[in-house]
Amino acid sequence: MGKLVVSLDGVVIKEVQITKDKTTLGRRPYNDMVIDNLAVSGEHAVLQMVGGDVFIEDLNSTNGTYINGKPIKKQLLANHDTIEIGKYKIKYLTDDGHDYEKTLVIRPGAVQPQAFRPTQPPPASGFGSQGPGSGGVAPATIKVLSGAASGREVALTKVVTTVGKPGVQVASITRRPSGYVFAHVEGAVRPVINGAVVTGESVPLHNGDVIELAGTQMQFIQP
Repeated sequence: MGKLVVSLDGVVIKEVQITKDKTTLGRRPYNDMVIDNLAVSGEHAVLQMVGGDVFIEDLNSTNGTYINGKPIKKQLLANHDTIEIGKYKIKYLTDDGHDYEKTLVIRPGAVQPQAFRPTQPPPASGFGSQGPGSGGVAPATIKVLSGAASGREVALTKVVTTVGKPGVQVASITRRPSGYVFAHVEGAVRPVINGAVVTGESVPLHNGDVIELAGTQMQFIQP
């Protein structure tokens, strides 16, 4: 689980644990996190928890929402990111100690080399290691079946890996002690697994499952 640490002029004024699928931020008293300041909109932003991922989305606020100094509409939060709303700074902290995979961007016909990394053992430094609590589930891979990146494989060595094309269609693959689960995160069109549209919040993945996401086909492979 993660938490939000709210500060003003360097002074911490509150801490809020993220325990719900959706956590709202704003000036109105019905928000989960109330920031009573005129620079903050009544319904300013919302945090959405999908698997082990937490996304923040600006709700068309008057003064905007910033992450590490840059304006955002919707963004995946990383440990130690600083959310800025008005004069308030909100530090996002995770307490599970796991590493998280950066979004793997799939751009059919224009895949950049750095978007995918070949399967390889985790470095000795521990970056990319499974971390505590990953259970006895064997590491799996995603193999791209179509597009310019066809044939490439990505090792799912982190607790959470997000795949897709931001702004179009994004999904997450979360490694749990019982196995891997797949969840729709962003996009009007939902992903398809083995020809069936993903309708629930999350579905378990099985060896050989074919995923269709952001115009690309990929296969989930688990030893």
